Amino acid sequence: MLNSNAKITIDCGSAGGHTISPYLFGHFVEDIRDHMDAMLAYPLKDMDFESEAESKRAVSGKWTAFTNGRSTEYALEAPAPKHSGRAQRIRIRSDDEADAGIAQRTALRGPMDYAVKLVARASVELRYCLVEAVDRRTEERLGRTRIELTSHNWKEYEARLTVSRDCADAEVRVYVPADHPRWTDHVSTGMLWLDHVSLLPVDSVGTVKREVMEMARALNAGMMRLAGNYISAYHWEHGVGPVLERPVMYNEAWGGWTNKYFGTDEFIRFCRELGAEPLICVNDGSGTPEEAAQWVEYCNGSADTPMGARRAANGHPEPYNVRYWEIGNEVWGQWQVGTCSAERFAERCLAFATAMKAVDPSLVLLACGHTDQDWNRPVLTIAGEQIDYLTLHLYHGCNRFGMNRETPAEERYKAIASFPEWTREDIRRTAETIRSIPKARHVKLAITEYNTMYYPNTIRKGLPDEHTLGAAVANAANLNEMLRLSGIVHIGSFSDLVNGWLGGCIRVGDFYADQYCGKVPGWSGFPLKVYGTPTYEVLKLYANRDIRRLLPAETACGTFAVRTDKPAPIRLDALPELDVAACANEDGSTVTVFIVNRSLREVTAELELLGRKFAEETEAVLHEITGESVQDINSVFEPERIACTTRTVPLAAWRRGYPLRPASVYALELPATPGTGGRA
Repeated sequence: MLNSNAKITIDCGSAGGHTISPYLFGHFVEDIRDHMDAMLAYPLKDMDFESEAESKRAVSGKWTAFTNGRSTEYALEAPAPKHSGRAQRIRIRSDDEADAGIAQRTALRGPMDYAVKLVARASVELRYCLVEAVDRRTEERLGRTRIELTSHNWKEYEARLTVSRDCADAEVRVYVPADHPRWTDHVSTGMLWLDHVSLLPVDSVGTVKREVMEMARALNAGMMRLAGNYISAYHWEHGVGPVLERPVMYNEAWGGWTNKYFGTDEFIRFCRELGAEPLICVNDGSGTPEEAAQWVEYCNGSADTPMGARRAANGHPEPYNVRYWEIGNEVWGQWQVGTCSAERFAERCLAFATAMKAVDPSLVLLACGHTDQDWNRPVLTIAGEQIDYLTLHLYHGCNRFGMNRETPAEERYKAIASFPEWTREDIRRTAETIRSIPKARHVKLAITEYNTMYYPNTIRKGLPDEHTLGAAVANAANLNEMLRLSGIVHIGSFSDLVNGWLGGCIRVGDFYADQYCGKVPGWSGFPLKVYGTPTYEVLKLYANRDIRRLLPAETACGTFAVRTDKPAPIRLDALPELDVAACANEDGSTVTVFIVNRSLREVTAELELLGRKFAEETEAVLHEITGESVQDINSVFEPERIACTTRTVPLAAWRRGYPLRPASVYALELPATPGTGGRA
């Protein structure tokens, strides 16, 4: 394929009047599929024995019977008082002279100390139990701790388990060993009840994996959103207070159990660890305005308010001062609990906004919007005066072109690379609607979910396309569009942070929970590997640049066409190969140019800088994300196959024309000489 030439002209002396919001580079967490399991540091599942037995023996969920005794009996009973889930009962026959307990397959890090928590009661003859970690393949003992059982009544026990090394295929066992002193079976019941069993590595940040926290910090997220489909059936009170007393609730959106170990207080701590502004979406699907108002009071009320007092009792006396609140998540979707018409939602939104602002008038409110203007008009007409932002969810995939996996790969890539053109049209039409309603003209836009989504939820399998370099190129070009429209778009939330569905930019392990077919967790031997997708590299690159003002940029370059078998609201016959956005920091001393080469050929780009002086010997810092193919992905086997590299390039080289690799992302940082005028 022949190379192409291009010219990029930046007016460095004409910075835009608005400030680019740091909230544009946000993320969000959702209790979807394995998002919470991947993000949180607990290696065990069914810690409260909440799941049904998966075998003939009455042993909860992911636990299995661990015994070599012929007569060991298992049952599931009511939990300890005030606790949720169930209790696992194990009846041990002394005359079996056998090990008896439960076990769970997992992956463990080491050398590492784990904090062990056990809620148990035992027959008086049972004096102790063991918590042990072994390598399942070799039976090598990785660690063991002994817990003295000192009460026939329910009691919480804590211990420390030292695991000697990493083990991808480990087993954690809780049991009474065969060499425990014997008792008389017909006199004693020989019973051990377990209400809760958990392990937490001591290097976790709160309850979050240290590696996940480190990768999330590197993203420099301006805002972190708590939301998603599950929120429309989520009641915030179920996620506060002592974790063992929080109820076990079914996740009506995604199946399985809602994770009770990551509630409001844990979310706020997570945001504070990251230095991110929290954004909370309230439950307007099955909740009430009063419930939402109480959530606001729990977060923002003083300790002498009813809910503020509850927060203080939970160990957080100072208000969290959460400013940004969202009403409704995809309420227009048939998959959403509480879905309704736009008019009904608008009335509901008005009631929620009134109740929430009665608690805290300083709230900044977002309301559920849509790319369909027939939804937005009633919402803005009825509730526009009470809201500050209208939300959009922008997912870009092959289905809008009538494409499938049989479509040639090059055509599919070009379709995905057209993401910014579709975003531009969606925002243009929504902004036009906002301007047409006088009492809503103050409303700005929040793109609270965006990503590539190559194929619908129901047919995902095989290679996770959202992890490819091609997806990263599309997402980078879309970020450029969000920057260009940052006068009206103030908030962005990439979908989503960790695993969950295939779009999660931080990946933990080798399991793709969103696929209807695929391999079981741990198949690769690297279930502990934490890494970022190529899009993670893009998000980190953009969010860590010093940009505050938009600069005018013009690009003369080649074009490409996108084939579509469906009617499109935009022209797709001549899209520019290069997508460029230029920005400056607050004082104009640094100019940053984001360049996305969307084409499948090398482009030699000449750069002309106007309106600002640049020294003749200027060395520009160039960040590059590239690969050998748009299908390249990072994986547990090659976690850094696609990574951002940084080098310096003389400005003179850009004047002559600098080669940009096919399907690649660049950020060029230039130090400007104080003063205006000049040409470079």
